[in-house]
This record gives sequence, structure tokens and C-alpha cells, in this order.
Amino acid sequence: MLQKLLAIPVKDEEAAIGHALRALARQTVAFDHIVLLLNNCTDGTYQVCEAARPALPQLHILQCTLPPGIASAGEARRLALDHAAALAGKEGILLTSDADAVPAPDWLEKNLREFARGADVVCGAAFIDPADEARIRPGLRFDDLREVFLLQLQDEIRALLDPDPADPWPRHQQESGASIAIRAAIFAQAGGAPRVPSGEDRALVERLRRVDARIRHAPEITIRVSGRQVGRAAGGMAETISRRIHRQDALTDEQVEPSVDAYRRAIAKSRLRAGDASLAADLLIHPADMASALAKPSFGAAWAEVQRLSPVLQRRRVAYADLARETRQALALRDQLHEDLTQPAARPPSPSCRRRPASTSFSQDFGARP
Repeated sequence: MLQKLLAIPVKDEEAAIGHALRALARQTVAFDHIVLLLNNCTDGTYQVCEAARPALPQLHILQCTLPPGIASAGEARRLALDHAAALAGKEGILLTSDADAVPAPDWLEKNLREFARGADVVCGAAFIDPADEARIRPGLRFDDLREVFLLQLQDEIRALLDPDPADPWPRHQQESGASIAIRAAIFAQAGGAPRVPSGEDRALVERLRRVDARIRHAPEITIRVSGRQVGRAAGGMAETISRRIHRQDALTDEQVEPSVDAYRRAIAKSRLRAGDASLAADLLIHPADMASALAKPSFGAAWAEVQRLSPVLQRRRVAYADLARETRQALALRDQLHEDLTQPAARPPSPSCRRRPASTSFSQDFGARP
């Protein structure tokens, strides 16, 4: 029998955890186990969780005190997932969420549907509670929409140049700890959750990507989270909202890169997948180093190593001042790709010879990099 387990790190969530637990009790498919890791709590969180037991008898309420230097959102989620994995067995499904997240009644059901279609990992999309969003200044919301739109355009370019059968378009770009589901077997294969203080959600998905997990970013799976400005985790969303309310950051989210770089990265990944022998020279990688990268046990690991080795593929950040320009560039690249790939008399070009805009040859603008 497929075990369905949920792991949630919790710290001082007396005001929010009740909403999450009531939503979990209303799921159309029941969890077998729900692990709440209460770490360093100083309020009435434990009492609220205990009061939910009649509706959720499958609760496991674990209390721990993490010492300074170790206490972090990333460590708490890792411990919660490890405990859930120990209960799961090889055929289990592990999910993780946040203590301030409120899933729709069919949240688990929709995740299971994606696993039935072949996914190993399912990422849902988190949306801020509308009441909380209304309290965030319009300028900050507009900045977020601009970032999301550019990320979506760049991801569509990736989907056109290097399509992933496990994650077809349309899809979203989030890898939020509020909604990640993983097959227990692939979780174990990847070595479990990484030990990082923050950004543990993206780090976990990246670790799974390196073992060639089939990762689906399902747009129909959504979860509501708070838009609070005083959070529980350093480096979390609340901290970002609070900071950006007072002043716009100089740089956009680290996921955003110049559109030409995103285009170049997608072509390189496609060429690597196709075994293009000329890729090492284009990426300025020594042939011996490329051979070492290709000897990695999985494509995901090989691609990560190629990106690490290539000076051409080092990530650059985008300034907010440049968002409009990068968005125009992404729109032009996307539209050109759609035009190229829908020509009735021509087949799509092979990965090794796709037409590139004049400004996007792999090493042409390398000297201009900061």
C-alpha cells in the first residue's frame, strides 16, 4: 500500500498552524502520517497541534530544540523529511509544506495524479493570501509580477529549445517548500534533503535533478501562503517582502538571468543531451574536463558539472533597472522560436545547429562579462 506522508517544520506558529491543520483534515485523500517538527517553539504552538488530534489522528508531533548555529528553517525541514522518510518505506510519497500554508481540499489528490502520470517529484505553486497581498504596497506586487513574467518567458524558451517530456509546457517556475512532493525511493537515491540553513527547497529540487528525477512543475497544484512581513526563517519570503516594502532591491531574484544567457543555457543543455562533440570548444571547457563531466552517473550530474566548468555558463544577475530590456529580449527570442518551429515546410533544426541570434553565440560576448 502506498504510504502518503507530509512533513512540516514549525516554529512559533500558534496563530497560523490551526488553519493549515484544518485544511489538511479536509483533504479528499487522507495522509497516512503527518509529521510536525516543532523546533525552538516558545508560544502555544504545541497546544494548538495537540487540539487537532481528534480530526487528524495521524499526527506525529515532534518537539526539539536546535542549538545556535544549527537552528534554521533548512535544518528543521531536513529533520522533518528524514523522520517522514523513515515511516514511508520504499513505495511511499513524501510531501512537505509550510506551517502557514493552506492547501485546497484536493491538494494531495492532485499531487497523486501527477505521480500516476510518471512524475518522481511534483512542485506546486504558492500564492499569497489575497488579504495579506492587499496590504503589500502596489509597487512591490508589480515588481514581483515583472519578475514572474520574465521567468515565465525564459522558461518557455527552455521548453521550446530543450523540451522535457516529464515537465511539458505549460508549467510554472516555482520550487517552493510550501508544496513539494517526492517519491521516497528517489529521495533516498538523492541522499535525502541537503543540510543548508535557507533556500532548502530549491537546493532539494536541484539535488533530485542531479539524479535525473522526473520533475513536474504542475500549474494546477496551488497552495495559499501568508504574506506576513515578520517571518520565522532568515532569508525567507517574509524577510524579502519586508525588505522590498521599504526599498526595491538592486537585483532581481537569483533565478532571473539575462535572456541571452537563458537562451544560450538551453541550447547548451540540448546539445549536451544530443552528444554534440563540438560543445566543449564552444563552452571553453578543456576536452579532458568535458570527458570527466560526461562520465558522471547521470545526465543531471553531468549538466551540473558542465555548468560549473564553463566560464560561458556562469550565472549573471539582472538588475531591476534592466528588467524591461530583458523582457523585450525574451519576448523577441520566444516569438522567433515559435516562428521557426511552426514553419510548415521546414523541420525544427537539430540541437547542434539551431539558429541563434547574432548576439547569442556561446563565447561571443564572454569578454563583456563582469
